[in-house]
Amino acid sequence: MMPILLTATTITWNTNVALTMILCNVLAIAIGRFAIKNPGQGPSLPTSKPGLWNNFGFPELLATASFGHILGAGLILGLANAGVL
Repeated sequence: MMPILLTATTITWNTNVALTMILCNVLAIAIGRFAIKNPGQGPSLPTSKPGLWNNFGFPELLATASFGHILGAGLILGLANAGVL
């Protein structure tokens, strides 16, 4: 008897997938901006920032972008599995 091989279906990268990932990252950064308890403890970003983002440094960016990618990957896989993307 031949074993049945199961593979996950993946979606090809397109504009909808990119916009979904970008929106998830923007949402995660916005949530992290107000949810991080002690911001500005590490090194600052090497670019100029508006006044609202004064205490938003490199560690905060890495943390929120990582969270955004986790959200984005889950949302993209879920929407692709549902046939929406």
